[in-house]
Amino acid sequence: MISAEEFDELFDEIIPSDTVRGQEVQERIIALMEKYKFTERDIFSTRLALEEGIINAIKHGNRMDQNKVVQIRWAISSEKVRVVIKDQGPGFDLCDVPDPTALENLERPCGRGIMLMKAFMDLIEYSERGTILTIEKKQGSE
Repeated sequence: MISAEEFDELFDEIIPSDTVRGQEVQERIIALMEKYKFTERDIFSTRLALEEGIINAIKHGNRMDQNKVVQIRWAISSEKVRVVIKDQGPGFDLCDVPDPTALENLERPCGRGIMLMKAFMDLIEYSERGTILTIEKKQGSE
């Protein structure tokens, strides 16, 4: 959820299930973070989380279905940036995602993106059966 009172700027965009279009939105968000003078570390963290979140929505959520879209809402202030990514897929249960650090999963690629987002972002939440991802990065947080 994005509350307009917390932020200086608010954006809403709907894109097709196309990774190039997802990359374009990601770059606009990063440019705004630079405008608001977020640290390089904050920008790196957010870029990584955006790439994972948007790509997951397109590839895993919508399964690259060109008839489905991804809605991306983002808001920014000098204190934080929040992004909400919503796909039209069937959703998933976060509990079913294998732990990528477990010995039996070390060679498997699944679950690593979620683990990285949790490590780098101040907030990561899934709702609506996993079809909505909210991520947030606070200015200067570690």
